[in-house]
Amino acid sequence: MHSCRRPTRQPLYEWAHFSGPKNGPAQAALQKVHSPAPLQGGPTRQPLYEWAHFGGPKNGPAQAALQKTAVILCKRKEAYRGKETGQDENQIFKDYQFILTLAFAVEEINKNPFLLHNLTLGFDVYDVQFGGWIMFTKPFLWLFGKYRIPNYFCRTESKTMAVLTGPSAVTSYNIGTLLELYKFPQFTIGTFDYALNDHNKFPALYQMASKDTSIGIAMVSLLLHFSWSWVGLLTSKDENVLWILAEVKEEMIKNRICVAYELVFSSQDLGHLQNIMRIYNEMNKSSASVLVIYGDNDLLKVLRTITEQIFIQGKVFIMNSEWDFTLKRRYFMLGSLHVPFIFRHHHVDVSGFTDFVKAVNPSKYPEDFFLARLWFLSFNCSDPESDCVTWDNCPHDSSLDWLHGHIFDMAMSGDSYNIYNAVYAVAHALHELLLHQTEIQTIGNRKGTGIFPAQLHPFLKNIQFHSSTGDQVILDEKKKLHPEYDILNIWNFPEGLELTVKIGKFSPYSLHGNQLSLSKDMVEWSIGVTETPHSVCTESCVPGFRKSPQEGKAACCFDCTLCSENEIANGTDMDQCVKCPDHQYANLERNQCLLRAASFLAFGDPLGMALACMALCFSMLTTVVLGIFVKHQDTAIVKANNRALSYNLLISLIFCFLCSLLFLGRPNTVTCILQQITFGVVFTVAVSTVLAKTVTVVLAFKATSPGRMMRWLLVSGAPKFIIPICTLIQVTLCGLWLGTSPPFIDTDTHSEHGHIIILCNKGSLTAFYCVLAYLGSLALASFTVAFLARNLPDTFNEAKFLTFSMLVFCSVWVTFLPVYHSAKGKVMVAVEVFSILASGVGLLGCIFAPKCYIIFFMTNKNSLHGFVVKQHSRRNMHS
Repeated sequence: MHSCRRPTRQPLYEWAHFSGPKNGPAQAALQKVHSPAPLQGGPTRQPLYEWAHFGGPKNGPAQAALQKTAVILCKRKEAYRGKETGQDENQIFKDYQFILTLAFAVEEINKNPFLLHNLTLGFDVYDVQFGGWIMFTKPFLWLFGKYRIPNYFCRTESKTMAVLTGPSAVTSYNIGTLLELYKFPQFTIGTFDYALNDHNKFPALYQMASKDTSIGIAMVSLLLHFSWSWVGLLTSKDENVLWILAEVKEEMIKNRICVAYELVFSSQDLGHLQNIMRIYNEMNKSSASVLVIYGDNDLLKVLRTITEQIFIQGKVFIMNSEWDFTLKRRYFMLGSLHVPFIFRHHHVDVSGFTDFVKAVNPSKYPEDFFLARLWFLSFNCSDPESDCVTWDNCPHDSSLDWLHGHIFDMAMSGDSYNIYNAVYAVAHALHELLLHQTEIQTIGNRKGTGIFPAQLHPFLKNIQFHSSTGDQVILDEKKKLHPEYDILNIWNFPEGLELTVKIGKFSPYSLHGNQLSLSKDMVEWSIGVTETPHSVCTESCVPGFRKSPQEGKAACCFDCTLCSENEIANGTDMDQCVKCPDHQYANLERNQCLLRAASFLAFGDPLGMALACMALCFSMLTTVVLGIFVKHQDTAIVKANNRALSYNLLISLIFCFLCSLLFLGRPNTVTCILQQITFGVVFTVAVSTVLAKTVTVVLAFKATSPGRMMRWLLVSGAPKFIIPICTLIQVTLCGLWLGTSPPFIDTDTHSEHGHIIILCNKGSLTAFYCVLAYLGSLALASFTVAFLARNLPDTFNEAKFLTFSMLVFCSVWVTFLPVYHSAKGKVMVAVEVFSILASGVGLLGCIFAPKCYIIFFMTNKNSLHGFVVKQHSRRNMHS
């Protein structure tokens, strides 16, 4: 019979053991405890190391007794040999680092004179078989004794203060539901799990890992670093992954990274061939060369096995730290096909841990059957002449650092680092609790009371301390810092190297743009690949082209369209082209704005030079004609055609030709105003003079008829008033033009490629056309009067020549209007100058050329004698 008593509230899983004073009598009872508890065999599924128990004082007799039995341990070979190490046993060997980290932390604390100076920490280790109710076999055995009767305690009183579970969240979840009943502090060492973050359901649970709050930004930063914008997503059906997946997608959208395909599976789904083939088909048919993987530990282990067995060509895997590529060597049989980037929580190496691991051997811990098996399988300790395993047959300098990384990794893993911090968190909380109790006992002069696990919670929730690495440890989720990430790459050249190399780091605390630091030269791509792989839906649009979205496709899939005229794209993958400023123009490649050369109808241009020469020649010719008329002012032809009006017309024509020079050269404000005003006024004077000459001809013939009005108009010189009146009206129109919207300097950037044409803007086209319309009306009136007087009998009747000159004048300016509107830039200016010269030449040639011909070649008709002879001959013919 076993005497059983009902406990008050007992914890389920034992993590740390506190044994009273370091040199007190309580240590004697602890000498019966073996260290560490051996693991009898291994679990069929993934083992979880939940406990450890070290007994004895720091330098007490318990350790001495162990040292006495650590020389030779003899067991039969069959006990160690078993089957060859496979994937599961390799996983167990790697996870053995958890126990060593636990032992290292406890020893370090026990040697620290400033922390728990009156207590010694110890630990027990239990393995938990994964799956169903069998998971609770060892917890019930530990808690309630060998009878495993719930709530009945059938073993000596435990001094356990906390429980460490993990790394599987499933195990922590299930065990946590029981530990919550006893308010027992539970620490999880695996990745952060949102299900375990429910403080209403798990008020006594503390997650050592930080949330992956920056993993989305970190992964996207890596994608942007290599210009990968077309990626696949493979995730597991897990609440934690859904949170992270949403953040990753949000960051991808912000940075214009598109998802080529998205696969969501659970580890159970991957047990079906059709799902495996679906992954295979999606990966190989997609043009995306990059696959972002984020999943729980179970999914990644299954997925790792799949990638070993199916052919996936040249993919780059970006994943969270839960995928351990060094776990199995067989993976690298196809190592050239997959390039992994692994994000792992950054932590500083713990000083002394590597030396501690190197010193571990079966002689130091003879009752650790698991360590003995690891040694036997790794260092060939068998003796062919004996059935016993004698450690003397092992290499004397053998150490765990001899083992390959896929069997045992000497570097402290992220989960081991969480164990290290968890041990120190309990030690600090316990230290604070003891100080608090001592203070109460001193003030109240009371006898000391026992320590219970539930008393640690107030201290654990508020605990903040710096570990030996300098990292700040905080258990309150709201106060935890964002994690930093190390970026790892697997080197497998030469084949079988399987070296995990840190190639970069991501820190959310750095300035934006400098958060990711990466050494490209350290990245090992697939064998035979020397350049960075590309993963884009569409090749980048080179400068000069813009992106045009493809209908019904992702934003990363687009066509490249050449920028329009005078627009550029000076970068790759630009959404919109940028219009060049007015003083610049786009080059032929549409990737740069060049400075426009100023252009105008200059005197040095061939066209400007020709027009200037024509204007000067015609003005000089008009001056010559004026000189001829002045010289021959007393001749009949000059007198008969109203000598004063002829002089006035010739002088106005000289200014008409010279005003065209105002349109040449670089425009300025003065020339812009003078161009139109001078043109309008001088041509008004010329046309109104022609009108006065035609009116004079009509009045001269009408004056011979009975009636005093016509004679009075002719004698009084009324035709001479036509010129100032008509000119005054034009000056008034020009004054209104200048007062409302005067001409100004303008530029034309479209007419001539690469040039900015400087010209004069009319200011008000309405005013300009009013000036032209008024000139046209005068010309039309002159044409009409001259046409009616063309057949009047007179030897020197110039009405026919005036009619023809007005016909030429009107034809020039009627033709000017459509040509002027269709012309641009300098051509438009040239058209107006040419029209001025053409209309002036029409007036000069049609009116004065016949008179000059008579003066020089028909002198007999230009004398009084000739005129009398001609009149006499006409009378004789009539008689």
